[in-house]
Parts: sequence; structure tokens; C-alpha cells
Amino acid sequence: MEILEPEIARKKIMEPLLQTGEEVWKKLDMDIKVSGGGFMGQAEAARTSIARAIVRWTKSKRVKTILTGYDRTMIAGDPRRKEPKKFGGPGARARDQKSYR
Repeated sequence: MEILEPEIARKKIMEPLLQTGEEVWKKLDMDIKVSGGGFMGQAEAARTSIARAIVRWTKSKRVKTILTGYDRTMIAGDPRRKEPKKFGGPGARARDQKSYR
């Protein structure tokens, strides 16, 4: 963790560890692999996986309420996705303009 750059991504990944306390995560050995997206997207994915793993490993409602109280997206994630492109235009909602008048 100490060599991960940039620092803002490192702090983002450390959030669930700092919220749960040292007694919980000092006993764990984690190896997380992420691919795709940018460095902050990968940091968010690692953060979510760490939080979910800690909740599953401890089986504690207290830890889950601590993490969801701090930031719900640590456990739940963000369901929003890009809307698919449709016919008749360059994007999902935009349409080609008519110029016959």
C-alpha cells in the first residue's frame, strides 16, 4: 500500500480499513487485482471489494453499519450505467436534425 501512487487513490483504498479499526484488518492478508478504467475507478473497485470482504469475513452487523454509515457505496456500489445508443442519431437520446425547411 505504501508505494501506490497517486496518494488520493491510496487514501480512497484505505478508507474501509481505517473505518473498521486495526483489530479487524491486521489479521487479513489481501491480494486485489483490478483491470480497466482509470486509476480512480480502480481505486473505487478495490475499496468496494475490501469493504465487502471485511463484512463477509467478520460476519458482523456492527462493521456493516459503520461502513454504510460512512459511505453506502462501499457496500452497495453504483448501479448507474451508460445508456445504449439507439438508431436514428449519434447517441442514446440525440437525433439527427432535419434541414428541409
